[in-house]
Amino acid sequence: MTRNAWTRWPSPEALGRRGLSPHRRLLAWTVRLLVLGVLLGSTFTSTHAHGWQLLVGVGVVLLAALLGWSFYRTTFRHRLWPSLALVALAEGVGVLAQTSGFQVLALVAWCGCAVVVLERLPLAFGLPVAGVALGLYGAVNNHSPVTTLVTGAALGLGGYTLRLDADARGTAQRLLAQERAARAAEAESAALAERARIAREIHDVLAHSLSAQLVHLEAARLLIERGADREQILDRVVAARGMARDGLDETRQALSALRGELTPLEDFLTQLVATTGGAEATITGERRPLAAEASQAVRRVAQEALTNVRKHAPGAQVTVRLDYGAHQVTLDVRDSGGPPGELAAAGAGYGLLGMRERAELLGGSLEAGPGEEGFVVTLRVPA
Repeated sequence: MTRNAWTRWPSPEALGRRGLSPHRRLLAWTVRLLVLGVLLGSTFTSTHAHGWQLLVGVGVVLLAALLGWSFYRTTFRHRLWPSLALVALAEGVGVLAQTSGFQVLALVAWCGCAVVVLERLPLAFGLPVAGVALGLYGAVNNHSPVTTLVTGAALGLGGYTLRLDADARGTAQRLLAQERAARAAEAESAALAERARIAREIHDVLAHSLSAQLVHLEAARLLIERGADREQILDRVVAARGMARDGLDETRQALSALRGELTPLEDFLTQLVATTGGAEATITGERRPLAAEASQAVRRVAQEALTNVRKHAPGAQVTVRLDYGAHQVTLDVRDSGGPPGELAAAGAGYGLLGMRERAELLGGSLEAGPGEEGFVVTLRVPA
């Protein structure tokens, strides 16, 4: 054994009542009451116990019970010297009982001390105290030396077995507490991750919708400053209103996605391309359902890329290609290029940065830059 094994206390979980089943608690109290009853019975049935001697015997029993209760409390708090003092008093109570003629009470007191100190004290202190108690027991009982030795060994083994059982129960209690704490931390982490996911969805919807509205409203402002006719301005305002309506639809889609009610990705891309002039969609590979996060990433990148085309290269031809690979899905959005639009400087330019962060969180990647003719956005996410 290591030095720590000799000097360490049993854990508070091992010394406490937590983790005990109702049946074991009932059994423990039954044993205590039975021992107390036996002690009181032996006192009253003693042939020489009369008058003040009977009162002394009852007082000794009650004092022993009080010392035992106090010992349980001090050992639970790992208070060594008060615990040793209480055991010494309990052994002294046994000596008092023996000198008063109550041998059964003395023997039970010493045997009880030997068992509980091995169960509840550090072994470096419990073993000597138990040795003293068993020595007193062996000195006054009327059995043969072999019987006394076997009884003492059995009491020591019983106390140590109770200690091992208590340690096992305490370890189980600590592991259970750690597991509960880990589950609580895991639940909190999952809640934070879900909040972050919801925040990303809301941000992506608002960023795309408001950016699209800004395109048309900024165009309307420029037309007003240049004195354009009413019809041109009205077209822009109506387009902005359409973008707001589309934003509401996208918000509903995002809420549906959060509830796990996504429309098929292919249908979404087809509808998105249909609302964008000069765009076409191509889908290759074996179609299969994607995880909600991967599906949402593809949708948002497609929306952001088409919005950027309307801002930076209005009138350009756009090709949207979705390829289902063996282990990943690739979205490729290319435009044919063209003169920059009037709103090329509108917006802060954080849309693709947010999409790149979303892709990296999924273990994928996003590349955006000039192509042979225009601009190319390529998203790859695990499937």
